Amino acid sequence: MHKILMLSSVVWMLIGCNSSAEDVQTLSLDGQWNKKAEQQFNFEISDSQNPKNIIFVVRNNSNYPYSNIRFIVNVTHVKSKKVETDTVNYILAKPNGEWIGTGFGETKEVHFPYRTNYRFPANGTYKIGIIQAMRNDTLPGIEDLGIKIEKTKP
Repeated sequence: MHKILMLSSVVWMLIGCNSSAEDVQTLSLDGQWNKKAEQQFNFEISDSQNPKNIIFVVRNNSNYPYSNIRFIVNVTHVKSKKVETDTVNYILAKPNGEWIGTGFGETKEVHFPYRTNYRFPANGTYKIGIIQAMRNDTLPGIEDLGIKIEKTKP
C-alpha cells in the first residue's frame, strides 16, 4: 500500500510540474514604482520561427489610485541593438471600481496580452523594458510586474 501511495504522489508531482514551453519572469516593486525606474526583463529566443505570445503580468493592491495603467515598452534585440517602442494602456478595474483579475484579499493579478502570435525577428537575446507612464512620479499599489513568453497554441 505504501508503494502505491508513493507512486501516486510521484505521478501527481509530474502532472503538477508539467513543463510548458513558457518563460515567466517577475520583478517585485514593493508597492512603489518610480517613473524613472525602467523594469527590465531579459530572455533568450532559440526558435524565432515559432510564434509567441508576450503577456504582461501585473499584481496590484487596493492602494493603486487608478482604474488603468499605462506603460512605455521598449523591446530590444540585444545583438542588433534594434529597439521597438510602444505605449500601451490596460484596464485594472471595472467602471464600478471593482478590481479585475484573480487573487484573494487586497492583491489582484491580471494578465494583459502585449503581442499575440508574434514572431521574433531572429534567435538571440532580447530585453523588454517597461516604464510606468502614469501621472505619479512614484506610483503606489503595484506590487509585482512580470512578463510571460509562451508558445502559441495551434
